[in-house]
Amino acid sequence: MTRIAAHRGGAALWPENSLLAFQSAIALGSDLLEFDVHLTHDRTVAVIHDATLERTTNGTGAVSSLTAADLRRLRLRGPGADLTAEPVPMLDDVLAAVAAAPRPVGLLVEVKESATGARYEGLEELILAALARAGLQAHATVMAFNPDVIARVRALAPRARTSLLVERAAVERTGARPEQTVDWAVAARATDLGLQYTLADERVVAAAHAASLALGVWTVNDATSIRTMLALGVDIVTSDRPDLAKRVQRGDA
Repeated sequence: MTRIAAHRGGAALWPENSLLAFQSAIALGSDLLEFDVHLTHDRTVAVIHDATLERTTNGTGAVSSLTAADLRRLRLRGPGADLTAEPVPMLDDVLAAVAAAPRPVGLLVEVKESATGARYEGLEELILAALARAGLQAHATVMAFNPDVIARVRALAPRARTSLLVERAAVERTGARPEQTVDWAVAARATDLGLQYTLADERVVAAAHAASLALGVWTVNDATSIRTMLALGVDIVTSDRPDLAKRVQRGDA
């Protein structure tokens, strides 16, 4: 059965990548939480999407230029860009909330790049260590657009689930067919493939499953598209509206 992932915790409903979003997404029945991680100046793993602070917080500058304590003092913006009382959480905060949840929930951890576009050295080690401390290794998939991140995770934890993310622009830039993204994931030795949902069709789903890859699609926010993805039989639908996705899945929308 297709699982529903709350994108950034449910970015259309609550402040994205906030503890409020993650706890609320769990409460409404999301199967997985999707979130993004960056490395702080003092080498703490912060949960935030952008490499810079301006869009989602009342701070400025690069995430990597601030310490964890600095980031905790900032406040997140809600879906309408208004400031909220929610602080920027660290990975350990999110994992603690998940560990305390009344039912198991999966994690989709997207490894981001720095403001210069460079890979954060050592971030993969810190993520895996945090998952191990929380006892959540078996519930997590580490995701990235950069195949080097997948390779590093595989070297450190060969049995970890990993997902190669591919956007439509990358497929169009290379002149590839959407189903050829399966070959890219296989070459990266990922266990999963995460596609921008407009790339997904019957051929892609068949190719992914023939290659024993789990196929996730993002970011699916309207009922018609959610219904289409469910009918295709993708393994994960990631949505800013996990409430809507669950209703569609139940046949209530």
